[in-house]
Amino acid sequence: MREVHLHIVSFDIPYPPNYGGVIDVFYKLKALSSQGVKIHLHCFEYPGRKRSDELNKYCETVDYYNRRTGYRFALSTKPYIVSGRRSSRLLENLKKDQYPILFEGLHSCFYIDHPELKNRLKIYRESNIEHRYYFNLFKVENKLYDKLYYIIESLKLRLYQKVLWHADIMLAVSKADTIYLQSHFKNKKVIHLPSFHANEEITIEAGKGRYALYHGNIEVPENARAAEYLIREVFQDLDMPLIIAGMKPPQKIRRLVAQSEGVELISDPDDKQMFELIRHAHINVLVTFQATGLKLKLLNTLYNGRFCLVNDKMLSGTFLDDICQKANETEGLKARVNEIAQQVFDEGRINERMQKLNGLYCNKQNAEQLIRLIS
Repeated sequence: MREVHLHIVSFDIPYPPNYGGVIDVFYKLKALSSQGVKIHLHCFEYPGRKRSDELNKYCETVDYYNRRTGYRFALSTKPYIVSGRRSSRLLENLKKDQYPILFEGLHSCFYIDHPELKNRLKIYRESNIEHRYYFNLFKVENKLYDKLYYIIESLKLRLYQKVLWHADIMLAVSKADTIYLQSHFKNKKVIHLPSFHANEEITIEAGKGRYALYHGNIEVPENARAAEYLIREVFQDLDMPLIIAGMKPPQKIRRLVAQSEGVELISDPDDKQMFELIRHAHINVLVTFQATGLKLKLLNTLYNGRFCLVNDKMLSGTFLDDICQKANETEGLKARVNEIAQQVFDEGRINERMQKLNGLYCNKQNAEQLIRLIS
């Protein structure tokens, strides 16, 4: 059987896998490596994430390139998230052979249209419809400078998106995003391939918990807005305690929690603590105000937590509706919290989760599908 080699161009160093985009990249590496794929990983790095020997366990080669930052790249006609991720050394490394190239996110696509890669099999891995994501950040941001950055970046991303005509295959994380790409890139091969993730098995405890949990990177404006909404509008007069847990909560959220009865803030929990919080909660409440991509924290919660209460935007294009509790407006969420508080999460519900998640969201099966596409 001939060896399968694959270049993967990653927008960031995918270890540790502690936020959405790099989770998909890292567990994709693991799944492909376990199937014998020889991976040549290319990572853009910048302050805050260190090079990792862990990646050498799954890759034939790992190369690092500096991500360029500053006004020079912000003023480029290309989006800022793209313009700084360029390196002549990366291009030279990609040209050394004829292996397929997987570009992780629009961020990494600076060379996808390069003439010297014209005859290569090029795969675009979509994780978000980026211009929509940035437009929604613009809508929730309060600082004028940041609002200006988000709206300009959204416009640049919308215009830059046409570069994806140079991809031979597009892999979308959700069905909704698949439909979007199919409608904008007619006759292109667009395939729904859900995000890769950390979960190999269901670890849910049957029974009841004593609190509801909202978790996420609270530094991200969208997540901060969701946390504030739940504290102010949904849980302020409910009997069930609410825990807000996540990375880098802003001062506004800290002050709001301090002023609110029945609400607790857990800042920067490590992986073990977060796992225990999810597992012991009675309700994991996950709401979002933008229906983009696949929320990996939803998958993580469904593998490890009891009741999962979400709004429609959190479920967009996931096919997970039947194993979640749903509500949208404030009064609907309150009513569902009160209903679920009286229920027990039993073995029947655990088995239902197992049957659903071990199909479409199985890392092994999705790796095999990707290998078929590049072989």
